[in-house]
Amino acid sequence: MRLSDLHYDYPKNLIAKYPAEPRDSARLMVLDRKTQTIEHRIFRDIVDYFNEGDVLIVNDTKVFPARLFGYKEKTGARIEVFLLRELNSEGRLWDVLVDPARKIRVGNKIYFEGDLVAEVVDNTTSRGRTIRFLFDGSNEDLYRKIEEIGHTPLPPYIKREDEPEDRERYQTIFARHKGSVAAPTAGLHFTPELVESLRRKGVDIVPITLHVGLGTFRPVEVEDLTKHRMDSEYYVISEEAAERINRALLSPHHTVTAVGTTVVRAIESSISATGTLKAGSGWTDKFIYPPYDFKITERLITNFHMPRSTLLALVVAFAGYEFVMNAYRVAVQEKYRLFSFGDAMMIL
Repeated sequence: MRLSDLHYDYPKNLIAKYPAEPRDSARLMVLDRKTQTIEHRIFRDIVDYFNEGDVLIVNDTKVFPARLFGYKEKTGARIEVFLLRELNSEGRLWDVLVDPARKIRVGNKIYFEGDLVAEVVDNTTSRGRTIRFLFDGSNEDLYRKIEEIGHTPLPPYIKREDEPEDRERYQTIFARHKGSVAAPTAGLHFTPELVESLRRKGVDIVPITLHVGLGTFRPVEVEDLTKHRMDSEYYVISEEAAERINRALLSPHHTVTAVGTTVVRAIESSISATGTLKAGSGWTDKFIYPPYDFKITERLITNFHMPRSTLLALVVAFAGYEFVMNAYRVAVQEKYRLFSFGDAMMIL
């Protein structure tokens, strides 16, 4: 498959700037792979597609306010620092992106609110830097400081300033373990009431963790998809989660549904020799594109993704190229809201 195969046109006014309210009132497009049919529903209707004993896998990662604004020593130039991941907690070292990059060199210091200071210790890419926070308190105090002064890392295609409410808007109700710079957006549609409805029906909601990196927004720059390299992301699948998922996977009467492409990448990265899910943790740079033989994922809930993206490539691999691209054409015609805060798709 070529990158250009994943292109589709859409009007910019379909990009959702805010989530539906309530969240489970978003629209839901249901794709049935067996019948090759499309249904139009509301997200809370997903309850109709589950039976007792079915498993729903969610990502319990938590987004932290990864965007910091500071100024350069001496010149006072305004600098944006996007925290990607912590490299060493004892050394207070972080992998970051800086903007404008041309003004930031090794040895420069950046001053933030609340007397927080960072020093640039290495260049990693054209925009990438390694910084060391010059901070006397504990790591917990440093994290609290970042939480206090940081801004919500909204996706770059949402053309508005972040608002205080975005800290809650851009977080799923499953969020437990801090580490993502982007939300696992398929999970944004769930409300406590919807989760309770699923549990009353006997659905087993199983959390796993994959900390989403900025690579989820990184453009694919090669036409040949086999040459694209994904950024590594850290995942954790507990023994209990693997056991519950495998129980449904091995049953002819139950289904395993992944909530989001992040869940798919995690579970498809940890497969045992017998083709079941293996508990464990580690880094995955798995890139799923056609053709791909899915071992764990039987059904998928996902958002509508940007054209020419790795996320769309995964969905196409799961449901078939013609079926998915036709569904996207229908979505545009029917004015579905797109991307992170937009509407949802369920693939049976």
